[in-house]
Amino acid sequence: MDHSAHRAHHEHADHSSDQAEHGHSGHGHSGHGHSGHGASWSMAAKATLHCLTGCAIGEILGMVIGTALMWGNVQTMALAITLAFVFGYSFTLFAVRRGGLDLKSAIKVALAADTVSIAVMELVDNTIIALTPGAMDAHLSDGLFWSALLGGFAVAFVVTTPVNKWMIGRGKGHAVVHAYH
Repeated sequence: MDHSAHRAHHEHADHSSDQAEHGHSGHGHSGHGHSGHGASWSMAAKATLHCLTGCAIGEILGMVIGTALMWGNVQTMALAITLAFVFGYSFTLFAVRRGGLDLKSAIKVALAADTVSIAVMELVDNTIIALTPGAMDAHLSDGLFWSALLGGFAVAFVVTTPVNKWMIGRGKGHAVVHAYH
């Protein structure tokens, strides 16, 4: 997700009011205020959409490559999942690097911010694809392939958004990114 517009806004705003606005007062664990209700649904949806975008790019690219190389389902799905994580992490990595973090710190932030979200999204999405009759054997030109994939992404978004809301409300997950923009 491109955080540049968001970052520009925060460069001119008081960070403490930003924290209150987004339910992130005290990114650390003070033992109070982390009931899960502090994060807005809007913030959770944006974090989930961020992960969904990276996952979708990686997963579709993996499916295209695996199909082009005539790989089997297992190899193609493994590549698609790997690329989903790579692209999901890379969006956060680039955003926090633009915010001034060194590469090692940026990698740590990306891993902390996105691992659970991407893992849940990939688990849900790929389970739906695997359970949709004929979807694993459908070709890229088949409507079944695309409907299973897009349907899986839609369900994954719905399932992952409350997970992200819960994590952000506790100063975890995507909440760690906000300290850097």
